[in-house]
Amino acid sequence: MKKIILFFLFLLSIASNAQVTIKQNKQDNDLKLSALPYYSFGKGIGITSPDSLYQLNIRFRMQNRVTYTENENEDGVYDGQIRRLRLRLDGYVGTPKFLYAIQLSFAPGDVGEIREGENINIIRDAVVFYRPNKHWNISFGQTKLPGNRQRVNSSGGLQLTDRSINNARFTIDRDFGFQIHNMNEFNDQFSYNFKTAISTGEGRNITGNADAGVALTGKVELLPFGAFAKDGTYFEGDIVREKKPKLMLSGAFQQNNHAKRTQGQLGNDLFEARTMKSVMLDAMLKYNGWAAMSSYMSRTTSRNAVTINPDDSSQSNFAYVGNGFDHQLSYNFPSNYEIIGRYSTQKVGEDIRTLAPNSKQYTIGLTKYIWEHTFKIQSELTFDTLNYFDGSTKNNWYLRFQIEIGI
Repeated sequence: MKKIILFFLFLLSIASNAQVTIKQNKQDNDLKLSALPYYSFGKGIGITSPDSLYQLNIRFRMQNRVTYTENENEDGVYDGQIRRLRLRLDGYVGTPKFLYAIQLSFAPGDVGEIREGENINIIRDAVVFYRPNKHWNISFGQTKLPGNRQRVNSSGGLQLTDRSINNARFTIDRDFGFQIHNMNEFNDQFSYNFKTAISTGEGRNITGNADAGVALTGKVELLPFGAFAKDGTYFEGDIVREKKPKLMLSGAFQQNNHAKRTQGQLGNDLFEARTMKSVMLDAMLKYNGWAAMSSYMSRTTSRNAVTINPDDSSQSNFAYVGNGFDHQLSYNFPSNYEIIGRYSTQKVGEDIRTLAPNSKQYTIGLTKYIWEHTFKIQSELTFDTLNYFDGSTKNNWYLRFQIEIGI
């Protein structure tokens, strides 16, 4: 540990010297920068080779949280954990047109339980990009699909400590394959983006599960009043206090052929493959500290969502079908204290109505942004209502405190 700390101090000292060099005259700049790489701290720790043939950015972030949960008819419990611990490496090789992004996860909630015969889920992203110009982006590898807005946003860019109950059930998450994005964003002018993907449909870090089915995904994003400041579509809340109203409307569709997991790219294994169709609609509005989001998500299957074990009819599993709405409203004060409210409803499909409850979730939160989304303190109170097929209900709630920090 001492060696690691000294190493990072060494990097900091070099970076400080590099910044001082930039302030010197041009002749000194040419001399020193030809011998030393360039360091920056704008997006993590950045290193560029003297010949500019490669660039490496190093970032990390972690979320530490403690939660008090009280479920109906159960004793209250406390839970303290490192919810997320991520390391990200990105940059380019040869030319800025060829980029790469690697993201690794180390927290137990990210990696998941290690089971015999299954892969360890440390790798979240490992993808290569080709950007011939500012309008086109072609990628190959494992990364997020162009799905619902809340999932596309990093978990570090959320206003509350976690995503909604509908995202947890209906998102399409990460997958391995090809993606093509056509980007057309302009300041204060009508803007639009088209995004497509063809992927395995099996989710991240899956091997030995090959079949003839693939997942096809398409998405359209419309920005009637132009692009958000500082790529504001990729984080929640108006922390930059948009000077003019900014609106994003988007719709995505995916057909996952012969999916073998309960949630397509996520969940446990099904006893029989199902073709799943997902629809995701989003709206985001930001202006002068105010931010509003609304989302609709749904999943359907080509056949009955329930699958039966052919070797034991008493065992079954089901694809999680249904739909849900999320509505979120917030205001960020000039002091960078933000209040947030979210209301979610979820209805499961008729195929699984006897197996899973309909639910509603109410959340209020208070966040203090110390350094935008990279260093913030969050607290939230969430109340859940579960309605079961037999008419019974169950009410649960939790209170959570979380600190996020990163570079």
